[in-house]
Amino acid sequence: MRALDPLALQALKDVPRAQFVASPDLSAQLSGHSIPSTLVVRTLLGYLPALTGNEQVLLIGAGSGYLAVVLSRLVRQVQVIENNPQILAIARANIAKFMPGNLHLHSGDGRQGLPQLAPYDLIISSCELSTAESLLPQLSPQGAIYYLGTRNGPWANLMLCRTDEQGRAQISKLGLIDFSRDSSEALIDLGLVDEMVVEVARAEARLLKKPVLHSILRHVDIDNINTYKALAQRLGIRFAEADELFKELDKQFFLSFSRTFLDHHRLLPVCKRDGRLVIASDNPDVKSELLEQMHPCTGVDKVLVTSNDFRRLWSVLNISGKSDGYVPPPQQALAGEAEAFAADLDNQVSPYLVAIYEAILFDAVSEKASDVHIERYQQRVRIRLRVDGDLYDLHHYQLTPAELAGVINVIKTRAQLDIAEHRLPQGGRSRLKVGETSYDLRIQTQPSLHGEHVVIRLLPQSGHALTLKDLGLSPGLTRQYRRLLDNPSGLVLIVGPTGSGKTTTLSAGLQELADDGTRKVITVEDPIEYAIDNIQQTRVRNNIGFTFADAMRSFVRQDPDVILVGEIRDGETALEAVRASQTGHLVLSTLHCNDSVDAIQRLFDLGLHRNSLASELLAIMAQRLAKRICPDCKVPAEPDPQILRELFPQQVPDNFRCFVGKGCPQCNGRGTRGRTAVVEFLQINGELRDVISRQPPLGELRWRALDAGLVTMRDSALELVLQGVIPLSELPRILPEERLAPEPRGGIRSSE
Repeated sequence: MRALDPLALQALKDVPRAQFVASPDLSAQLSGHSIPSTLVVRTLLGYLPALTGNEQVLLIGAGSGYLAVVLSRLVRQVQVIENNPQILAIARANIAKFMPGNLHLHSGDGRQGLPQLAPYDLIISSCELSTAESLLPQLSPQGAIYYLGTRNGPWANLMLCRTDEQGRAQISKLGLIDFSRDSSEALIDLGLVDEMVVEVARAEARLLKKPVLHSILRHVDIDNINTYKALAQRLGIRFAEADELFKELDKQFFLSFSRTFLDHHRLLPVCKRDGRLVIASDNPDVKSELLEQMHPCTGVDKVLVTSNDFRRLWSVLNISGKSDGYVPPPQQALAGEAEAFAADLDNQVSPYLVAIYEAILFDAVSEKASDVHIERYQQRVRIRLRVDGDLYDLHHYQLTPAELAGVINVIKTRAQLDIAEHRLPQGGRSRLKVGETSYDLRIQTQPSLHGEHVVIRLLPQSGHALTLKDLGLSPGLTRQYRRLLDNPSGLVLIVGPTGSGKTTTLSAGLQELADDGTRKVITVEDPIEYAIDNIQQTRVRNNIGFTFADAMRSFVRQDPDVILVGEIRDGETALEAVRASQTGHLVLSTLHCNDSVDAIQRLFDLGLHRNSLASELLAIMAQRLAKRICPDCKVPAEPDPQILRELFPQQVPDNFRCFVGKGCPQCNGRGTRGRTAVVEFLQINGELRDVISRQPPLGELRWRALDAGLVTMRDSALELVLQGVIPLSELPRILPEERLAPEPRGGIRSSE
C-alpha cells in the first residue's frame, strides 16, 4: 500500500463524509460497507495505482455516494452502477450536493458491469464478489479490478484481478480492510454528531483517559438511553436495561475477576451461559478479548448499558461482595428503644451499608426520581422512589431493620447530622455526583413508631435550569411570561401547593434572564434548588438571623434589576417585596395557596395594604403538575363518562378527544413519562386594580378576575388533554370538584 499523493488527500478534505450520512433512511438501507469510514477510503486509495487524472472508472455499488464523489475528484469519468433503487435514490440525493459533472449513475446488476461504456481503466467493487473474471473483457489493456472478497467479521479481503501477457486471469490478495467502526463513527452515521464534535471528544477522551462516547455525550444534547439503543443496533450489540440484567447477575461469577481490572476497563461480568461470557459495559468500544484469556470460555457476548445502569449493576454486585464481611448488630438493639445499644449501632458504618446507600441513590438517578423514601414498619423495611409525582417500591432491596439502622447512620454521617439523636427530626444536606451531573441531596429524618424514616430530595445542579420552552407551556402563556420578565418593575407571583413546580417555573424565567445577560439578577432562597450560572444566588440563614426580609433590605443597595424571593412566608417579607417593587425593581416570588385569586386574599391576610398591592402586582400564575403521556406509546382513548359529566354538565363538545399511554419499555409500562405544568394565569389590568383596591369578598374577586380574562387551570388542562399531552384521568387529580365544571362569569354560569 502506497502513501497518498496530495491530490488524494485534498479530495478527502474537500468531500466531508458527514454530508453522506444525514439521511434518516441510511440505517435501514445502507450497510457499513456502503458508508465507509474515511480511514477505509484512505486505505482503498492507498492500494490503487497512482492516478493520472485521465482514467475512466466503473464503481460497482453506489452506497451513500461518498466513495463515488471522492473518486470523481481524482479521475476523468466515474460510472456508478447500483441495483437497489432505494440506495440509488439516496446516493443521487447526496451526490447532487457536490454536482460533479463527471459522475454518472446507472441502475443495473453490478456483476454484469456496463459493457456499453467500456473500456475502463479501473473497476472497483464496494460489494463482495465471489469472482470478478467475467468483468475482465470490460478492462482497458492495462486495467485492473479491485473488489472485496470473503469477509471474516468486520474484516474483508481486498482482491486484485487482472490479465497477464497471455490473457489469463491473475487474482491476488492485497490485504485486509477493517470495516468495523467505533461508537463515534456510528454516531456520525446516525446523524447525531458531526466530525468536529467527535475530534474534540476524542482529544478530551485521550487526555482524561475515558471512553470517547462519554466525552461525546458531554458535548451534545441527545437523549441518553435512545442514543445507547441506536448505537447497539448500529454496532450489532445487545442493549439491555439494569432491571432486565438484575435477573441474570451471578455474584460468584463477578467475584472471580479482579475488581481493579474490571473498573479500569468498564467491564462487568454478568454471568456465564452455555460456555459464553455475558459482559455488560457502558462503553461500546471496549475490547473484551482479555476476559477470554482470564476465564475459559467459548466466546464473549457484549451487552451495552447506559452509564447510570452500569453504576447500578456495579453497586448491586458490590453490595453482594461486601455483605460477606458485614456482621449485623444484636437484634435486641433494635427490638426496643434501649439506649445502651444505640452507641454501638450508631458507630457501625460498614462498606456494605455504604454500598447499599449508593446503590439506592443510583437507582433514584436512573429513574429520574425527585425523592427517595426510606421507611420501617415493624420488621418490614420499605424503600420507595417518587417518580412523576407517584411513589414506586424498589423491591430488589430486602433490608433487615438492623441494616436499615446502619444505612440511616451512613445518611446522617454524610449529611453531617447527629447520629446519636433518634428522638427529634433532623435536616441536612449532602452531595452526589453521577457522571457529569452533580446532585444536591436534601435529607430529612423523622422519628416514628417503629424507628426513624428518611426522605431524600434529589436536586440536579447543572448550572443551567430548564428553559421556558422546556416547561411545556402553551405558546400564548410563554409569550405572556416572557413579557412579564421584561417589565422594569412590579411583583410577579407563582403560586401553588408544595411540589407543584413553582421553583422550576421561576428558575426557567431566571435562566432566560441569565442568557440575556443585560440585567443583574439577585436571588434569596431556602434552599437554593437550582444553581444557575450568571445569577447571584444567596441562601437564607435563619440560625444567624439572615431572613428573606433581611436579604430584601440588603439587595436594594446592590443595584439589581430583578430580585427573586424564594417564598413569601410572612408579612415582613411581603412588605419588603412590595417596597422593592416600588423602588423600581422587578420582584419574582412564590406563595403557598390554591389558586391565583386565593393568592390575593393571602397577601391581604399577611397585612399588605390594598392600594400598595393593587399598584404593584403585575400577574399571578397558579400551577399544578400533571403527568405527561409517554410519546412512544400514545394511543386514542375512550373518555371516562363520569369525568365528562363533571367537565361538561350541559353537553360534551362534538370534537372532544383524549389519549392515553398503553405502556412501553420507555415508560416502564406506566403509560406516562415526565410531568408538565398546568397553569392558571391572571394578568392584572386597570379594572382589576380598582377591584383589588376595594378588597372585595373572595367570591366577587374570582368572577371579576374571570371577566378580566383569567385563564383558568381547567382551560389549560383541557387544552393539554386535546393536544394529547396529558391523560383525561389527570384532571380530577389537579382540579378540585367545583372547578371541573365551567365557572360563572359576571355572576352568571357559563352555558359551555
